Order: sequence, then structure tokens, then C-alpha cells
Amino acid sequence: MAGTKMLKLPEVLDEIGMSRAAFYRMRARGQAPRLRKLPNGQVRVSRADLDAWWERCEQQAA
Repeated sequence: MAGTKMLKLPEVLDEIGMSRAAFYRMRARGQAPRLRKLPNGQVRVSRADLDAWWERCEQQAA
């Protein structure tokens, strides 16, 4: 994970324009970007995982 840009959840939610509740509903359905939980309990999303998720969303919409 060294060198990988990790985004905080509020940054991700702002970028995708979604509420925390809606994000976690999508996550429960297996449709959200992969979350990584840190030892202190905070969560992060890698930039690569978020970009791949956006790509999958675009392909599904087409």
C-alpha cells in the first residue's frame, strides 16, 4: 500500500455525491468501492479502487 493514495470516506462521499447512509447501503449490497479499515478504526478507499469502481459504474450504465 506504500505510495498508494488513500482517501478518507468524507472525501470519497464528496467526490461521488452520496450520503454516508446511501454509501453503506450500496456496500451492504456489494456495490461500493472496497474499504480498508485502519488499526485505529478509520476507513480509507484507495484512489485505484475508487477509479476502478467509477469505470464499472460507467460500463454498467452503457
